Amino acid sequence: MKHEDKLPVLSQTAQQAPQTGDKSAFEEALSVLRDALVADLHQLPRQDSPAARPAWRAGGDPGKARADRAGAATPAQREGRDRDERNPLGRRITAIHLPRFAMERWQKWAAGRNDAPPDDLPVALAVEGPHGPVIHATNRPAEQAGVHRGARVVDMRALCPDLRVDYADLAGDRAALERLMLWARRWCPWTAVDGDDGLVLDTTGSDHLMGGEAAMLRGMEEELSRLGLSAALAVAPTHGAAWALARFGRVREVCAPDRLALRMGPMPVRALRLRGDAVQLLNRLGLKTVGDLAAVPRLSLARRFNRAELPDNPLLRLDQMMGRLAEPVSPPEEPPRFAVQSRLADPVADPSDWVPGLCDELCGGLAAAGMGARQVRLTVYRTDGEVSSVSLRLAQASRDGAHMARLFDGRLDRIDPGFGFDLITLEAGLTEPVDRVQTRIEGGSDDGTEVARLMDRIGARLGPGTLRSPALSHSHIPERAERWPHAPAGRATPTAPAGPDRPLHLFDTPEEIRVLYAVPEGPPAQFVWRRVPRRVARFSGPERIAPEWWADSPGTRLRDYYKIESDHGLRLWIYRDGVLGDQRGHMPQWFVHGVFR
Repeated sequence: MKHEDKLPVLSQTAQQAPQTGDKSAFEEALSVLRDALVADLHQLPRQDSPAARPAWRAGGDPGKARADRAGAATPAQREGRDRDERNPLGRRITAIHLPRFAMERWQKWAAGRNDAPPDDLPVALAVEGPHGPVIHATNRPAEQAGVHRGARVVDMRALCPDLRVDYADLAGDRAALERLMLWARRWCPWTAVDGDDGLVLDTTGSDHLMGGEAAMLRGMEEELSRLGLSAALAVAPTHGAAWALARFGRVREVCAPDRLALRMGPMPVRALRLRGDAVQLLNRLGLKTVGDLAAVPRLSLARRFNRAELPDNPLLRLDQMMGRLAEPVSPPEEPPRFAVQSRLADPVADPSDWVPGLCDELCGGLAAAGMGARQVRLTVYRTDGEVSSVSLRLAQASRDGAHMARLFDGRLDRIDPGFGFDLITLEAGLTEPVDRVQTRIEGGSDDGTEVARLMDRIGARLGPGTLRSPALSHSHIPERAERWPHAPAGRATPTAPAGPDRPLHLFDTPEEIRVLYAVPEGPPAQFVWRRVPRRVARFSGPERIAPEWWADSPGTRLRDYYKIESDHGLRLWIYRDGVLGDQRGHMPQWFVHGVFR
């Protein structure tokens, strides 16, 4: 009923009421008018406020009103959003703890090199500490022998003489954990790295797709075990509670919101994600569990921890665990993916005609994003369902379509066309940022692009493993100070660190010399090298280089290096292998390791 139709109906009813004597129709008309006026008043803005207020503030639900006005949210989404706004414990957070991630990754790397230790050998990974190397990760035999994380390597060697120690790759572990975080988005779109050995997932509304939370946790554990990773998982309403249950709770534990306080009470204060100093302080105060901390008056604790940071503040951590302080899962953005495709109307047997266009289109997207490709893969999809691909690596990040298309010449013959293919894709699997830098006054840049293109062409013709480039290696042992990785995969060689003067020419195998006249200190006065007697005119040194205990065998001897000049002007770099009295075998021997030009 419109606005203008209400009064005529009322007037007609009012005129007929006294004549018929029936008051029911008149009262019904008054009720209709009253309802219409009340509806109009609710639609008009309030006059007692300076600005008009939204209609939902008169008594409606703000979340529902926004969703109804937007018209984009489904009823299930509106219901879940309303539940979250009313209940701060409405979220479902899944925590994945990987207690042996660094060690299991190292074991997989050692197995790939055929250097995996026996299963019963204690193995530990170490990192540099303030007073020497400390234990970073251990395997099960090392844990059973008493080796624990954070202890010094020298102390653990005294406790376990058979302990094998290798250095941990912290940067590699972090990169692998970030890749695993992106891989875990098969279960939910919100995943993030949680410390150095865990992941956190916001699985609110995702568990029903996998048969419930218990089935979801079993599936996660099975998938991680296929990757060779041992994991502990838990689901709780908050991030802090899930973190605590994954590390101190039962196997695949699921905590309901109404049991959160009861379940968190017996947890140790370490479950609050506090640093060691804060945990030690709470233990000294007699607060052993989360329940003990929650029972203490908040004002007395606030006076002590009001200026502490979050990792050292038990009150803020307690609020995060119990849902009184919001801690949303903040997933990082996915890395950009650069791929183009070409769908063909009819099957073809040779993709050469489409490769230049695909390369130009891919490089255009890379240039718009300021990126360059280091690895490119061309994939063809045959009509019978078979898939074939050709990959190539570039020595330097590039977005030159003509150069990229030229590298595929002669490599597309390896593809078996079968009955033809109707889909071609080109993807940049590995990308790097590329900045445009002008290094010449007339324009352009001289950044080694031509050399990189030459290396790409040679590698495309002869194979990816035929070219190698030298790179520095951080080692005091001279023969280990450099390495020769594959040139397409190598990065820019860093500058040599400042150090002692070393010869530019080193022998692959040090050549032994025969001492004719030795002196108690210093190099020999006379010796024979390459069947020629030589006399030492002057020398400098020694430079003592100790063996690397993490890479050398236990019987390796230290070296004393000397720079000498013979009476004929020949400058050599010699060393003595071992010293008298080191009880490591035979008498010390002398070797020539390099020549100064």
